[in-house]
Amino acid sequence: MSAEIDLERVADLPTQEDAPRNPPATRRLPLFANLAAALFSLGGNAVALVALPIIALTETGSPLAAGVVGVFSTVPLVIGGALGGVLVDRFGYRVSSIVADLASAVTVLAIPLLHATVGLPFGVMLALVFLGGLLDPPGDTAKTSMTPDLAALARWPIERAAGAQAAVQRTAVMLGAGTAGALVAFLGPMPALLVDAGGFAVSALLVACFIPRTARTKSTDGRAQEQSAATRSERGGFVEGLRFVASSPLLRSIVLLVTLTNAIDAAGMTVLKPLYATQVLGDPAQLGFMVGCFAAGALTGSIVFGAVGHRFSGRLMFAACFMVAGTLPYLTMALGAPVPVLLPVLALSGFAAGAINPMISTAMYGLIPDGMRARVFGVTTAGVAATMPLGAFLGGLAAEQLGLVPTLAGCAALYVVLASSPLYLTSFRGLRSST
Repeated sequence: MSAEIDLERVADLPTQEDAPRNPPATRRLPLFANLAAALFSLGGNAVALVALPIIALTETGSPLAAGVVGVFSTVPLVIGGALGGVLVDRFGYRVSSIVADLASAVTVLAIPLLHATVGLPFGVMLALVFLGGLLDPPGDTAKTSMTPDLAALARWPIERAAGAQAAVQRTAVMLGAGTAGALVAFLGPMPALLVDAGGFAVSALLVACFIPRTARTKSTDGRAQEQSAATRSERGGFVEGLRFVASSPLLRSIVLLVTLTNAIDAAGMTVLKPLYATQVLGDPAQLGFMVGCFAAGALTGSIVFGAVGHRFSGRLMFAACFMVAGTLPYLTMALGAPVPVLLPVLALSGFAAGAINPMISTAMYGLIPDGMRARVFGVTTAGVAATMPLGAFLGGLAAEQLGLVPTLAGCAALYVVLASSPLYLTSFRGLRSST
């Protein structure tokens, strides 16, 4: 079975010759459906990102418990990323996306249902969080891997498709976090998870109804490209993807940088920001608005980067964006900023973060051959998530033992060191030509 949108033969979707019979809107529908599916599934994840730490804090009152929830939600990203890319390449992008989304909906829905009926012990919640996290990487990898082919079908440049993909990711976090903040404020965190499950269900429906089982795409030079199962089976599995990443200095450096900064951000998202909203701001619902402001800024940054970002040095912009996106919010919270100061700062840091993913995606699409996409994206997903469980646990432990303010200051200092690395590591020079 082919992994290219689960394709097995040349199909009836529009090509250049079919343009009179098939208008551009028809050619673009599968791409837009894929982007919309990502919006709903990632939006659901953003709801859980806000609701689960609040549930842990309100049920146990322990920062370490919130850190443990962070561990159980991030360890599966490593496992799912490592195995998911191989499975997606084997069973097909479309099928993998649908199955992963439906399974995620079931595991998320089980948490509020059990809580409302027979009860939800902390250990059972951790098991469901773990299982749900295990299913996310294959679904996300499948949608990401479909993008180049659906962009070719729609006659969209890959840079535009990568920018749209980044904008959708940021929009999903903004809408999901804002929705979660409102739901937590008025109904509590458990009902918010019902919206999370609904997002996954809608995502599966969009892929099933609007992304075809078969398709034909054209490359930029007009030659038809067809991917066969035989070609893919010869490419190897996870190890082959790992070798590809290891052999590319730019990919290797990007994965290492994002892996280390993700450890800090895992602590920030699962422990430090929920604690700040609860203890300093005095309102757990503020976490949703904190995440939403960051995502709103990131969406704006993605759009601006798509319009003018290519004119600047990718290496310099990459370092500057990481510095503002990472160091600024932790430093601001360490200084005890109130809501009127914190939210604009988070929006500004999000604006800087908005350029990071398009730069990385464009570089990866340019470096990875078609038959390797899912497994290389799977390897990178596993790689960048590898330190997140440790970061979440250490964040909870540090906040409990040292206090919130020293932990926030330490995160800001670490970000300064890591964010400046693209300026002096020569392996990042490839960002300029890639972006």
